[in-house]
Amino acid sequence: MIGAPPDDSEEPDTPAKEFGREIKCAREARGWSQAQLAVRLLCGQPYVSKVETGQQLASPQFAEQCDKVFGTPGTYARWRQRAADGRYPSWFVPYLKLEREAQSICDYSNAFVMGILQTPEYAGAVFRSAHPRETELEIKARIELRMQRREIFESEDPPLLWVILHEAVLRSAVGGPEVMRGQLQHLLAAAESPHVAIQVFPFAAGAPPKGVPFIVLTRRDGTIILYEETYTRGHVDDSARAVAEAQAAYERLRADALSLANSLVLIRHVMEAYAHEHHP
Repeated sequence: MIGAPPDDSEEPDTPAKEFGREIKCAREARGWSQAQLAVRLLCGQPYVSKVETGQQLASPQFAEQCDKVFGTPGTYARWRQRAADGRYPSWFVPYLKLEREAQSICDYSNAFVMGILQTPEYAGAVFRSAHPRETELEIKARIELRMQRREIFESEDPPLLWVILHEAVLRSAVGGPEVMRGQLQHLLAAAESPHVAIQVFPFAAGAPPKGVPFIVLTRRDGTIILYEETYTRGHVDDSARAVAEAQAAYERLRADALSLANSLVLIRHVMEAYAHEHHP
């Protein structure tokens, strides 16, 4: 019928729905109810229901517990990770895998705080500016994906994250004074972790040795890789020349940036200025 709403059965399955269906099949094959599975997974029955129906993608811990309960050697953990990656643009997935495997991540940002350190409010402001025609639900989904990348710090051996922010990042009022105050407060809290180091490249240092943001990742096998983004996509480069140039540029940035302690002093100073601007 012309103009009739599409049948739900014709809607393509999302990665979360596909993963949930596998969990449901495994549960029913053993004759368990959702409540019985929830007891074995050490979670609530409503959570199991949301996972099975695809309303919510399972957490890594949920998937790992499923492997224990169903006696599978990491099967559900891998399916869950593929489901999580399936929600990102295909060109971004290689970087995500590198991020999870990294021993160290050295980031230089000159426009925005790097995604993994963004607050939900800051990320929302960035996404609304980049995607002005998307709905609130679409923006919310993007924010949730970005926040999930913090999971790498929940592992037993998280990577070292070294971030150099151009002072312009601190001074750009993304989302307004209140959002920026919360974002800078989050940076100060993150810097308390032994796994996170933050430096600021000040205006007074002049021109930075590299005019675009980039990331140098070191994998646990010692391999070093460069990641850069253009307007439309990201690019992974492991060529010796590109990596050497990026490392040299990063070391010059690190040398000209404020010390770790002085960087936090400046971040706190700018944060207080935003607080004053919001509450004159």
